[in-house]
Amino acid sequence: MSDRVHIAGIGCTALGKRLHDSVKALTAEAVILALADAGADVADVEAAWFSNTRQPILEGQNTIRGQVALRPLGFEGIPVVNVENACASGSSAVIQAMAHIRAGMIDIALVVGAEKMVFPDKADAVAAAFRGGTDVHDIEATRDYARRLGAEVDDESAAKRSIFMDLYAAQARAHMGRFGSTQADFAAVAAKNHGHAQHNPRAQYRTPMSVDQVLADKPIAFPFTRAMCAPVSDGAAAVILCSDKGLAKIGAAPRAVTIRASVLRSGSERAPDAFDRHIGRLTALAAYEQAGISPEDVDVAEVHDATAYAEVQQIENLSLAEPGSVGERLRRGDFALGGRQPVSASGGLLAKGHPVGATGIVQLHDLVLQLRGEAGAAQVEGARIAVAENGGGFLGGEEAATAVTVLEAPPRA
Repeated sequence: MSDRVHIAGIGCTALGKRLHDSVKALTAEAVILALADAGADVADVEAAWFSNTRQPILEGQNTIRGQVALRPLGFEGIPVVNVENACASGSSAVIQAMAHIRAGMIDIALVVGAEKMVFPDKADAVAAAFRGGTDVHDIEATRDYARRLGAEVDDESAAKRSIFMDLYAAQARAHMGRFGSTQADFAAVAAKNHGHAQHNPRAQYRTPMSVDQVLADKPIAFPFTRAMCAPVSDGAAAVILCSDKGLAKIGAAPRAVTIRASVLRSGSERAPDAFDRHIGRLTALAAYEQAGISPEDVDVAEVHDATAYAEVQQIENLSLAEPGSVGERLRRGDFALGGRQPVSASGGLLAKGHPVGATGIVQLHDLVLQLRGEAGAAQVEGARIAVAENGGGFLGGEEAATAVTVLEAPPRA
C-alpha cells in the first residue's frame, strides 16, 4: 500500500471556442502533453479515468466515452472508468484514481477531463445540459430558491443564459445584504482575473480589464455583467498520477508534485444564511486537516469562480479571509499576483475558461506549474503549498459536490 500520490506529468490544451475539435481530438492533445511531461509511455499506464459531462447530449456519445477517446491513442486492455460529477467531475476522477494507487492496486494512472461545449447550432441542447446540473424533476424549486434570495429569474433574457447565473446572482445579492459586499467588489475580482489571464497562453480571454470596464460590460443578471461570468469553453486536461514506485519507474521524481490531501463532499440541506455549514467550507476544513496545514500555509489557490461572486464565496470558505472582508483585501492587493495569497493566478474560470468536465484538472495543471516554478510571468514567488477548490452542480441551496485538493511542491534542489 502506498500512502503518497504524486502528479508526475500534466498537460492542458488551449481553452476557448474550438469549433472544429471533438472531445476525442481534445483528449488526444491533452494526453500527449501529459505523457511527455511525465516522461511516460502509453504502456506505463495501468488504469485510466475519463471525466466528461456534455458529450452525451451534444455529441451523442452517451456511454463508453473514455474507451472511445483513449483507444486511438493506444490505451487497450486496461481499466477505463467514466466519471460524471458536474463541474467537479475532473477532481472526482482524480480522487478515484488516487484511491486505487493508495490501495496498492496500481502504481501509474491517467486521469483525463475533456469537454466540448461550444455548438452554435445547438443552443437548446447547450441550455438543457446546464439545467441538468440541478434537479430536473423540480426545476421550479430551484427557481423559487433564487427568487427567495431576491433574484429576478423570469425576465426575457433568462432563457438565453445558464440557470446557474441566476442562482449565483441570488447568492451574491444575499451576500451583499448580509455582509455589505458590493457590485464593485465583484467587479474587482473579475478585473484581477482578467489581468492575470494575460500571462496565461492557454486562456480563452487574455485582455486585461479595469473595474470600470467590467462594470460597463453587458448586464447578465444583477449584480453580474458578462465579464463577471465564466464563458462557455472547449478544452481538455490530463494528469499522470503515480505512487513512489511509479515515480521511480518512469524517473519523474525530481519534478513531481505531491498531493497532500484531496477531499470530496456532497452538499446538505442548510439555511441559506448558514455560511459556516457551506459545503465549500466543510470540504476545505477537512482537506486542511488531512494535509496537516492551516489556511495561513497556502501560497496560491485556484477556486471555482464560475462567477465573480463565487470567488468571494470560496475565498471565505477556504478561510483565506473573514466573511465580508474580501472587498477590502482585494483593494489591498492581497489576492492578486504579488500579494499575500494570490487567487486565480491563471485567470480563473472567468478569463481562462470553464470546460466543465475538464475544469478540475485544468486547475491542477495551473497549480503544478506554480509549484514547479514554471508559471512564467504569473509565477508566485516561492510557492510551496497550493489549494484547488472545484465545485459542481446545485442542489438545495449550494453546490451538489465540492472537491478541495492540497498540493506540495517538489523538494528544492
